[in-house]
Amino acid sequence: MFLKSNIRYSIKTIASLSIALCSVQGASTQYEGDLSDVVTIDELDPSGPFNKIWEPHFAKWSDDHYICAYGLQVRGKGDMGDMVASISLDKGKTWSPRVMIFDHQERNGSVQYAYNNAVLFRPPDQDVIWLYAMRAPMHYRDSENADLVAAYTADGGYSWHHVELAMGYQGSLIIVAGIETVKRNGVNHYLLPAHRNSQRHDLHGDRRQFVLESTSLVHWNLAGYVPYARDDPVFLHEGKIAQTDDPNILKMVMRTATMDRERPLNPPLAYSSISKDGGTTWSISKAEPDLPNHRSKAFFGKDANGNHIYVYSNRVDRRGLYYKTLKPGGNWSKEKTFYFNDNRNSYPTLVEDMPGEWLAVWDSSNSPDKRRTAIRFGRLKNQ
Repeated sequence: MFLKSNIRYSIKTIASLSIALCSVQGASTQYEGDLSDVVTIDELDPSGPFNKIWEPHFAKWSDDHYICAYGLQVRGKGDMGDMVASISLDKGKTWSPRVMIFDHQERNGSVQYAYNNAVLFRPPDQDVIWLYAMRAPMHYRDSENADLVAAYTADGGYSWHHVELAMGYQGSLIIVAGIETVKRNGVNHYLLPAHRNSQRHDLHGDRRQFVLESTSLVHWNLAGYVPYARDDPVFLHEGKIAQTDDPNILKMVMRTATMDRERPLNPPLAYSSISKDGGTTWSISKAEPDLPNHRSKAFFGKDANGNHIYVYSNRVDRRGLYYKTLKPGGNWSKEKTFYFNDNRNSYPTLVEDMPGEWLAVWDSSNSPDKRRTAIRFGRLKNQ
């Protein structure tokens, strides 16, 4: 009797502990915000050769088939490593193991490169998805002085074919935001926002936001620079281009920092610039008083209903993601919670799924103390 009683007690205790543990684990996966269907695409292996998993980008192959590309940072380097992709065949519910796109261990002749900052793009009415990324020699400390490299997939992300690009622009560059398509004289022109930060390692270098353009997606030229006021120099970078209410005007909203030390502005605001000629020339940039920017990449876009959205971090430590919306002819909304789970989140990318509804990916983590240890996906319905 005593033995049976103790066995029953032990089983009951273990069950209680299991329920308590499940409750704790369940609580850790609860998040605040307007995103639904949040799942983890990939997580960092702390014992592996990489110390960060970061900066995802997203594209739709079909209504059910999605592709997310992102980076794996090699230990000992800053923003340099491999480019990989994960595939979902069930609208983002589950994701495949990594597919290699650019491997830092593979040499190109005698040079060993490392890669970062995926930008996925599906040209209108084409069954191909392009990936643009940055490539820098592996012996560099970081990727502040990189070249543009590309690959494409014609089978939904299972295989990737490298392409050496023809570059009319011959300086260093950094990319992170998606491509915008415009028509000039009936011809598609693809606009890729980029910036350079050659000043970090060269006192005579500079920090400039600019735009590349192409009609072929293989040959890229410099379209134009985004100027800033001479008496108010601002490090403009990581800009995202979107259409406006006026079909003849494009707008770019940019991440900002002080020009001298790359610190958040005071007050910490995004800057914007407009183009009235399809992206060739841009107005002098100015502060956006309703759009915070704490020196971190934000997303700026326009949906099929004509509404704009701005997704951003509202703190320097990037503890959560927040957003504002703008209806045609209206004002920016109050701040709303995009995703918060007492962890670190940054680099959101959104792609419209249906009018007014967005699919989102971003780099995330599982604690407030560590950043960029997970890639996540979620949905934002009409707001």
